[in-house]
Amino acid sequence: MMVRMAGQGDVASAAGSAPPIAGAAAIEEPAGDLLQLVGDPTAAEVRLPNRPESAAIARQLAQSAMRLRWAAPPGRTEQTVLLVSELVGNAVRHTGAHVFGLRMLRRGSAVRVEVQDPSRGLPCRLPVRELDTSGWGLYLVDTLADRWGVDLQPHGKTTWFELRLQDR
Repeated sequence: MMVRMAGQGDVASAAGSAPPIAGAAAIEEPAGDLLQLVGDPTAAEVRLPNRPESAAIARQLAQSAMRLRWAAPPGRTEQTVLLVSELVGNAVRHTGAHVFGLRMLRRGSAVRVEVQDPSRGLPCRLPVRELDTSGWGLYLVDTLADRWGVDLQPHGKTTWFELRLQDR
């Protein structure tokens, strides 16, 4: 079964006028350059506009952070990139936000990824069947992440997941 990742031509922007992505042309730049141009989500929250291309930028940032900052194994890096794509896709698709934030934290032997948006609407995991073309995002997060959840904030929410960097 093949599941399309959010941001691969399937995310419609909910904002009519979002700010430009700083360093958006950097998608093809080396990983370290991308972290400098766009921002390092391991150092501070990176704000991204509600645009389809933000999912691609978020995937690149997550991959760069996992490889360069934490020397994560390739399999864990791929899982993290997929789950980042799903959370960012949900933020772009469902929140109506003009911008959202991406943050990555190292907690011992695990990584925690947070996507912050100004909507207080809670994401919900939908039941999916093999041939369904949508609804896979939180199913994948629930299946692949060690833990995930949503923290309500005074002006929005933070959707997060945690993933161990090493196999048990």
